Amino acid sequence: MSPRRGAWAELLRISALFTVPGDALAGAAGAGLRPNRSTALAVGASLCLYEAGMALNDWADRDEDARDRPHRPIPSGRVSPRAALTAAAALTGAGLALAARAGRPSLAVGSALAATVWSYDLWLKHTPAGPAAMGAARALDLLLGATATAAAAAPGGTGTASGPGTAGAPRAAARAALPSAALLGAHTVAVTAVSRREAQGGSSAVPLAGLLATGVLGAMASRRSPADRTAAPAPAHGAAPATPVPASRGSLAAVGRLAAPVLAAGYAGTAGRPLLHAALNPSPPLTQRAVGGGIRAMIPLQAALAARGGAVGVALGVIGLIPAARTLARKVSPT
Repeated sequence: MSPRRGAWAELLRISALFTVPGDALAGAAGAGLRPNRSTALAVGASLCLYEAGMALNDWADRDEDARDRPHRPIPSGRVSPRAALTAAAALTGAGLALAARAGRPSLAVGSALAATVWSYDLWLKHTPAGPAAMGAARALDLLLGATATAAAAAPGGTGTASGPGTAGAPRAAARAALPSAALLGAHTVAVTAVSRREAQGGSSAVPLAGLLATGVLGAMASRRSPADRTAAPAPAHGAAPATPVPASRGSLAAVGRLAAPVLAAGYAGTAGRPLLHAALNPSPPLTQRAVGGGIRAMIPLQAALAARGGAVGVALGVIGLIPAARTLARKVSPT
């Protein structure tokens, strides 16, 4: 990798990109729907908006990084502030364009997601609302997948417009996926809270609280999804129902209920071990490892959220991203 490409890879934290596709896929599963073309559009939008947030984050923190982390791409001079800001704006535009292709409801959710990302990076990061804003961003990303998938799955839905057959389905899908969105958002809040001390360390309380949250979230993720896998979410009045995931007489749901606790345990272990180490010794290196572990743990959490509703194939696809994420993380830090 050339020095220029390496600088951009570091700025955009490309090793963390593997934690993004599972948001939309878990959203579709949480709504009781099969992934479709519009799910892929939601994944593309999520990737663009995530990378926009990474570029904007370093642009906004360039003065702080010059003091605490001078090796970062902007303070080291490898990427100019103007280039980083331009990339953030361009990626945001691309993400919103992809969300619009999935339908008006998806564009609405994508716009809320983009607004949350920019608000966090520019204003909320160093306020008490920072972790909650990050949690909201991840939750919205999951709901983006649910609404996009539902618009295309409904009879008459094309994923490119919101006609009469699709008007109520995205709203119903978002309601059905809310429990999964809440779990993913809560995990993100915990990781963000720990990350605020990664450069200084010195506090055992925050990683200890994160460890407790991880245990609770792992237990909840192993439970059966509230979504009914034998029928699609009830649409709003006058709207056509979305197409459900075929349950194959409940066999997939049964397998998923068996797989979800295993995947949830993998999530708890991935996030919990480094958090325990950071709680015992809250030094900057161990705190940074705890943050990295929390980011990597999103993949098994997304897989557990998909599996608990019976979307076993989706869960396996998501968990299959882990080897690639680990390989790239050795070259580019996700934090």
